[in-house]
Amino acid sequence: MLVQMLRDHIQRFGVAPDGRVFRNGAGDYIDAAAYGITWARAREAVLTLDEHALEPAKRPYDLRHAGISFWLASDADPAECARRAGQSIQLLFRYCAKFLAEARNHANRLIDESMRR
Repeated sequence: MLVQMLRDHIQRFGVAPDGRVFRNGAGDYIDAAAYGITWARAREAVLTLDEHALEPAKRPYDLRHAGISFWLASDADPAECARRAGQSIQLLFRYCAKFLAEARNHANRLIDESMRR
């Protein structure tokens, strides 16, 4: 679905001479501040008030972090996740520390449940 949306966008608006898909009305680079404004509007449009208060995907970059965390949670090899993300394993784990803590807590719960049985 997202690929089709991107194809539709390219068909409708084309690409810049240098290959960029997104540009401003004058065909120039989009100012960094515009991303934040657009992102905030999109979050307000699709999230409930409770979801918005939790601040999921507060920045567009958070989606990258969530994707990498998803790969790790899916038991994908960390070395392969790092390669796909274009960074070292050390950097991957440094920025995915929250995911690692959640995985550790989940493992502890599973072990505790097994011990109680």
